[in-house]
Amino acid sequence: MADRSLEGMALPLEVRARLAELELELSEGDITQKGYEKKRSKLIGAYLPQPPTANGAAGVDQALPQERRAPVTPSSASRYHRRRSSGSRDERYRSDVHTEAVQAALAKHKERKMAVPMPSKRRSLVVQTSMDAYTPPDTSSGSEDEGSVQGDSQGTPTSSQGSINMEHWISQAIHGSTTSTTSSSSTQSGGSGAAHRLADVMAQTHIENHSAPPDVTTYTSEHSIQVERPQGSTTSRTAPKYGNAELMETGDGVPVSSRVSAKIQQLVNTLKRPKRPPLREFFVDDFEELLEVQQPDPNQPKPEGAQMLATRGEQLGVVTNWPPSLEAALQRWGTISPKAPCLTTMDTNGKPLYILTYGKLWTRSMKVAYNILHKLGTKQEPMVRPGDRVALVFPNNDPAAFMVAFYGCLLAEVVPVPIEVPLTRKDAGSQQIGFLLGSCGVTVALTSDACHKGLPKSPTGEIPQFKGWPKLLWFVTESKHLSKPPRDWFPHIKDANNDTAYIEYKTCKDGSVLGVTVTRIALLTHCQALTQACSYTEAETIVNVLDFKKDVGLWHGILTSVMNMMHVISIPYSLMKVNPLSWIQKVCQYKAKVACVKSRDMHWALVAHRDQRDVNLSSLRMLIVADGANPYKGLRQEVICPCASSPEALTVAIRRPTDDSNQPPGRGVLSMHGLTYGVIRVDSEEKLSVLTVQDVGLVMPGAIMCSVKPDGIPQLCRTDEIGELCVCAVATGTSYYGLSGMTKNTFEVFPMTSSGAPISEYPFIRTGLLGFVGPGGLVFVVGKMDGLMVVSGRRHNADDIVATALAVEPMKFVYRGRIAVFSVTVLHDERIVIVAEQRPDSTEEDSFQWMSRVLQAIDSIHQVGVYCLALVPANTLPKTPLGGIHLSETKQLFLEGSLHPCNVLMCPHTCVTNLPKPRQKQPEIGPASVMVGNLVSGKRIAQASGRDLGQIEDNDQARKFLFLSEVLQWRAQTTPDHLLYTLLNCRMVRGTIANSLTCVQLHKRAEKIAVMLMERGHLQDGDHVALVYPPGIDLIAAFYGCLYAGCVPITVRPPHPQNIATTLPTVKMIVEVSRSACLMTTQLICKLLRSREAAAAVDVRTWPLILDTDDLPKKRPAQIYKPSNPDTLAYLDFSVSTTGMLAGVKMSHAATSAFCRSIKLQCELYPSREVAICLDPYCGLGFVLWCLCSVYSGHQSILIPPSELETNPALWLLAVSQYKVRDTFCSYSVMELCTKGLGSQTESLKARGLDLSRVRTCVVVAEERPRIALTQSFSKLFKDLGLHPRAVSTSFGCRVNLAICLQGTSGPDPTTVYVDMRALRHDRVRLVERGSPHSLPLMESGKILPGVRIIIANPETKGPLGDSHLGEIWVHSAHNASGYFTIYGDESLQSDHFNSRLSFGDTQTIWARTGYLGFLRRTELTDANGERHDALYVVGALDEAMELRGMRYHPIDIETSVIRAHKSVTECAVFTWTNLLVVVVELDGSEQEALDLVPLVTNVVLEEHYLIVGVVVVVDIGVIPINSRGEKQRMHLRDGFLADQLDPIYVAYNM
Repeated sequence: MADRSLEGMALPLEVRARLAELELELSEGDITQKGYEKKRSKLIGAYLPQPPTANGAAGVDQALPQERRAPVTPSSASRYHRRRSSGSRDERYRSDVHTEAVQAALAKHKERKMAVPMPSKRRSLVVQTSMDAYTPPDTSSGSEDEGSVQGDSQGTPTSSQGSINMEHWISQAIHGSTTSTTSSSSTQSGGSGAAHRLADVMAQTHIENHSAPPDVTTYTSEHSIQVERPQGSTTSRTAPKYGNAELMETGDGVPVSSRVSAKIQQLVNTLKRPKRPPLREFFVDDFEELLEVQQPDPNQPKPEGAQMLATRGEQLGVVTNWPPSLEAALQRWGTISPKAPCLTTMDTNGKPLYILTYGKLWTRSMKVAYNILHKLGTKQEPMVRPGDRVALVFPNNDPAAFMVAFYGCLLAEVVPVPIEVPLTRKDAGSQQIGFLLGSCGVTVALTSDACHKGLPKSPTGEIPQFKGWPKLLWFVTESKHLSKPPRDWFPHIKDANNDTAYIEYKTCKDGSVLGVTVTRIALLTHCQALTQACSYTEAETIVNVLDFKKDVGLWHGILTSVMNMMHVISIPYSLMKVNPLSWIQKVCQYKAKVACVKSRDMHWALVAHRDQRDVNLSSLRMLIVADGANPYKGLRQEVICPCASSPEALTVAIRRPTDDSNQPPGRGVLSMHGLTYGVIRVDSEEKLSVLTVQDVGLVMPGAIMCSVKPDGIPQLCRTDEIGELCVCAVATGTSYYGLSGMTKNTFEVFPMTSSGAPISEYPFIRTGLLGFVGPGGLVFVVGKMDGLMVVSGRRHNADDIVATALAVEPMKFVYRGRIAVFSVTVLHDERIVIVAEQRPDSTEEDSFQWMSRVLQAIDSIHQVGVYCLALVPANTLPKTPLGGIHLSETKQLFLEGSLHPCNVLMCPHTCVTNLPKPRQKQPEIGPASVMVGNLVSGKRIAQASGRDLGQIEDNDQARKFLFLSEVLQWRAQTTPDHLLYTLLNCRMVRGTIANSLTCVQLHKRAEKIAVMLMERGHLQDGDHVALVYPPGIDLIAAFYGCLYAGCVPITVRPPHPQNIATTLPTVKMIVEVSRSACLMTTQLICKLLRSREAAAAVDVRTWPLILDTDDLPKKRPAQIYKPSNPDTLAYLDFSVSTTGMLAGVKMSHAATSAFCRSIKLQCELYPSREVAICLDPYCGLGFVLWCLCSVYSGHQSILIPPSELETNPALWLLAVSQYKVRDTFCSYSVMELCTKGLGSQTESLKARGLDLSRVRTCVVVAEERPRIALTQSFSKLFKDLGLHPRAVSTSFGCRVNLAICLQGTSGPDPTTVYVDMRALRHDRVRLVERGSPHSLPLMESGKILPGVRIIIANPETKGPLGDSHLGEIWVHSAHNASGYFTIYGDESLQSDHFNSRLSFGDTQTIWARTGYLGFLRRTELTDANGERHDALYVVGALDEAMELRGMRYHPIDIETSVIRAHKSVTECAVFTWTNLLVVVVELDGSEQEALDLVPLVTNVVLEEHYLIVGVVVVVDIGVIPINSRGEKQRMHLRDGFLADQLDPIYVAYNM
């Protein structure tokens, strides 16, 4: 990197030339980086000054930096000339001047240094090409690059500065100190060449990959970041402590210890930089989130010149002996001078392969014409008639065959459509070519023998139909395959007319291919105009390097040459790749007068032209440069003739060859800033952001030119304004074939003056070129319409951005000429994307460094942010036939997520400046005013209730008992053999019964357990007992055993035998937190708790007494315990919430009985009924349904443990069908398992007799917003098996009340509403139509249970809210839990969860706060009791809601969008950390796809939620933790991410 400026050294010319050649070899990929380094140091080693030092090696190292400093002051040499005249993609030569400007811009960035966090990548994603790419350079070696790391130091810093370890560096980065650079290295050498090395803190730090232990899990961000130790520093480096032991404060004031947080902190610091367009300081509290509209900059330059005048070219002087048509010219030369050479072709060694004479061209073309017209099809039905279109498919190395076929078509009066040779069935863009052929009605393709043999063939030897192509007859045009025309047959040669001569294809910006039709008169006039402009004379020799099938190569090398009987030397692209000098050698060899090249060919020749002493180019009078001008040292200035052209307008302008060397070409130094506003402002060359343009000569003979505004009506530009050049002439294309609308917009334009009058009665043609007509009628081109990107109202040209990116020393990291720049529309504005191919030998750090510098360079020079910069592996971008990059195809791959980059840097924070304004919290309106406001506006206060328990008369026998234990004893006496429980498992065929319990069996079993507790456990009444059982009968018996003994049971999920390390600590924690005096379980689990694996996970010595209930005593208890008071504790319900909090709630006997009664009434449960339950029985409603309801209501519960479904997914539904069950309960995870596992088996299940038509309610038990997509897909899937779509519904419960809503048997079906997601972020509810933008479907969470009252309250002010507001759901009911049970004595903090009062209105009722946001809506439906039905909609948990930009977001909404973004995303979870949005996605695909997701995730969240993603983490399937209810544990995930425990595939930090 440091060797860009060898100016200071006196190097001989041949060494410089050899160096230039080496650079070329490296840039073309012909030599490895290592080989380049080696040869280079060999070349210049002898010229390096050796200072006299004792320590030789170190001496060289210390001397190097001083030698290599180039002053960054803009000297006469360091001007930013990017000489070019037309912005073509192939302008790939390197402008040293531009490089210097970019380096100077980067140097300026040094002042505001910022640590940019590098993305983390899993080791398998880092392709190790060579070991030395990963070993750090030895500081004492003498190689250049390593010197440049300490190139900034003068002398040797003291050892204390040298060994600064990672902790110091991170703390510096975190506290954002600007001194971090100076303290961690010696003083900067002011303005030195080394000062533009690296643009951020990474200049001083050397990231070492080798410090990571080989354990993959710890690799990702385990780099120890240490300062490179300079010579002389003897202190040893401090070993990095694991996980960065120095603690940091996070945004929440919580100390965390991790490396990930350091990176995020770096990111936060980077983002603290002010954005360029400042947000204007006013805020709208309307829920219409308005996107910022770019306000015009008051200081922006505006055009001030007079209106331009159309410029006329010289008169087209028709010479008397000019032929009346091109075919006539061919006939003339073919008969007068048949021996004259017409075309010489070259082989890949540069030897002449074949000379086509005018005689042969004439006879062969006639033969082709005759065969096309008479030998295809039958005499009565010829396949091709005059005027039909045929495809010409010839390779780039066979111009002779192409020329013969082309003129054969002209003679036969059929229309040739030259296209590229399709190499495979799926070439980039070949499908679009197929569409063009189809729309032109092409049925015949002419091709050469060799090409025909090379086409892909099917096994039968036929040429397959290419994708999107019409069916073609392939016709070989070699003479030996053709019939001789009869003696009396002659082609009909007429004067040029308005018939179509040929169709040239053109690829648009979006990848579509159009055909431009050129008439015979336009063809002839164009040849005449070129002959006059270039002063062509008979028998001149012309060397052509360009593609002869289209554009300048076709016009000069195939058409105009024949009109003038010129000799064309055609040089194929393959020869240019082998020998860039070949065209120069041919000019010398044939003493050619004219050469047609691209600036790329000039650049290559320039670099390779070193020992060619004998090159004599004096014969050359004109060098036509098809795409730009570059002052070529071997030539006189006046010989270089750049031209501008477009497929629509053919040649637009060309510089005439002059004999006067005193007349310098026109040249303008324009302000880049002005150009972005379309204004011409001449600037001084000393500025960094200027563009030097050269003229492309004068308007063509016989043409008129003007420039019009690029968009809107074609109004003439002012003289100092950039516009689209338009031409009025005969020699242009006339239409896009078959597209009349597009033709009108392009080929029939009438430019207007400012008064609205057209300037001419003749139509003009838009050329697609941006430019202006300068003084003296000189035409200047500054870009193409296709390369134009309008970002925030300013125009940028793709080519200019490519040039800037290439000036950031790309040779080592990316391939020159393999860079694509395009824009994508995100959030109503264009965003710039740069994609480049990375060299295989560049390391991660190097590439990342290069990327960050490219961003800075573009930022400085163009004042525009880059949205995304992606590097892909070498040779993976789709190519055009001549080896360039296929832009639209690349863009397509980027947008659909199949580009597979190996490095991505997204910068949405700096580019996206049109986000809605952050919402500022208004001073809260008091609750009283809200209530009054609601009353005034006619909105009711949002409150609702279930049926009143007191007014329901039912013959409920169980009501007379206060305690469940009494109900069980009563049932055991009155209906001893009534079956209460049936347990199924998968091992039985068709789910036969594994176990069952009648009333009396349960009663007796409970008695024995009570005896065991009293005798073996010596427990007192009120002691807590942990029940660690698998789902089943034992659990139920143990629960009632505890009630009989007066103990308080706590159900605990047993540890998973395959996963003890993570599941056992939770068991231990619940046992400890619940203060259990005893633990009851089965023999199997008993062994597990004391096993060696358990001892590794927890301290097994601290378990309380463990009782094994497989071995029960035979006797009955003396008496069964009866509680003294219904308000005493019945059981504790422990559960981990989605936010990762373990919370136990206290359920009293009264609440338990009320709960059972409420469910009995809602679901109409009686002893004669059967209910199927497929739930986990450990907490919430699942536990109540599994253990309590059957005993209270007497119905039979068919129990299906959800774990059994993993082996037999159909078990639950088969049981429902077999037992003819009408009501069933399940969880989301069960529903998901059935949807995924049985999706393809519905037919076979139907055959097995599965019938779900009797099911009237299928309730999903949940503590979250209903998952509408899942319930709908479940309903759709099993509709064929008889499931009624209205049967599926959800319930809602939470910690303070385990069931608030539950869809009962009677009452209306659950309703779905669509709300505006943007309004929801402002806590408002606005109903919209289904399918409207930003609409979110929400399903009612079931009916409110009897005895439950609900109100919606403002969580901050505790005031009641109206119907249209989102607020916290508060609940009042007899079965509310009575409080949290915790050890830590912080009940006071949580007490308002259970006994809150409204601050206004009904201030007496005591409510429990659910912690969930929702809203109520009165529907048109009627309840069972005839009242209007109130529906409750749950939106999400308050704890999980994210406050971003002053608005409230629910994670599930963002996650839904992300999952939709790409087919490989199977699951997603989001959380925030220090105001950054972190998105974790699970990837179902190869790791190569990981980086595709980063831009897609960022785009979708911006588009749909107006949020910028801060960090994207791509992980394997199953990393996002999910609890037993199927809810994502986002806080666990967050902790795992910050502690760096996720082993991510890729972590991207968006800038």
